Amino acid sequence: MGNPRTFQDEITRWAAGGSSGPLRELAVGLEVRTVVLLEGLSDVAALQALTARQGRDLAAEGVYVVSMGGAMNVGRYAGVLGRTGLGLELAGLCDERERPYFDRAFDRASAPLRNVFVCVADLEDEFIRALGEARVEEIIQAEGEARAWQTFARQPAQHGRSRQQQLRRFLGTKKGRKIRYGTLLVEAVDLDEVPAPLDDLLRSL
Repeated sequence: MGNPRTFQDEITRWAAGGSSGPLRELAVGLEVRTVVLLEGLSDVAALQALTARQGRDLAAEGVYVVSMGGAMNVGRYAGVLGRTGLGLELAGLCDERERPYFDRAFDRASAPLRNVFVCVADLEDEFIRALGEARVEEIIQAEGEARAWQTFARQPAQHGRSRQQQLRRFLGTKKGRKIRYGTLLVEAVDLDEVPAPLDDLLRSL
């Protein structure tokens, strides 16, 4: 089975204005059957870390994970990759506020809406609730960012927010931090306590 990176690279070239022809040929050559549409790289990192822990090789199963660079791009991606385009099955993971974009895109691409799995706020928030605030703060401390976290939590803008909300905001305040912690949170959670949206997505594939 081919390299998932190759498929993502070809999709990126198409998204930048390239032809879908090479993408179609590659999908056939890689025996792609299902594409999982994710908003960004942090979600991809979390999903890949979890499947590695579960001992699954999605590419070997014909499943390829795609970062769309933003939820509002789902219409274009679903149209090209889904049944009305390349003829692939679609699955997706999104936040509650993005559900309408995914529902419309999947409907237009003739993809089942049951294949859209929804987080309340975002995937990081789901893992914070699964692990508990104290455990997430332990992970932050182990990464050498305890002082940065404490400084952040004392900022006036954070007053009145719950600890869970503060933690979620902290994970997204520095470039690369959300991706790094996405993996760390996955590695820390018990496999029988994986947040339902992600667990249900993987069980559906």
